[in-house]
Amino acid sequence: MSRHAPPCLIDFEAIGSSQEGYLSVGKDLPFEVKRVFWTYFTPQSVTRRRHAHHKTHMVIVAVHGKISISTETLSDEKNVFVLDLPTRGLYLPPLCWHVLEYSHDAVQVVLTSTEYDPSDYIRDYATFRQMSHAPR
Repeated sequence: MSRHAPPCLIDFEAIGSSQEGYLSVGKDLPFEVKRVFWTYFTPQSVTRRRHAHHKTHMVIVAVHGKISISTETLSDEKNVFVLDLPTRGLYLPPLCWHVLEYSHDAVQVVLTSTEYDPSDYIRDYATFRQMSHAPR
């Protein structure tokens, strides 16, 4: 997917049965995975991740519970995505502002295209919005 592709849902195949359990594989992702991390025990009243990235592509999966993700692109496209199935992920391209809200039992796994780099983060919303007027 290109740098300016919009955020979108990705469905993963569920392999198995209700008698044996299921397995899903994150194949055919729109980038090579360089980092994997997860969050859990996030209090329901906490809103996290108010930021965007300059370079990083991400796929977020709620492997348990429910995550509501508000997104905004530099072209002013705003969406709200709900992740509540372990077979569905949300692709977030670079330069996509995102805000996450979790159910009390949510477990989130995130796959990224880059190693952690603090300089890749855009943490100020006003700075993010100013980027929509800058030449790209």
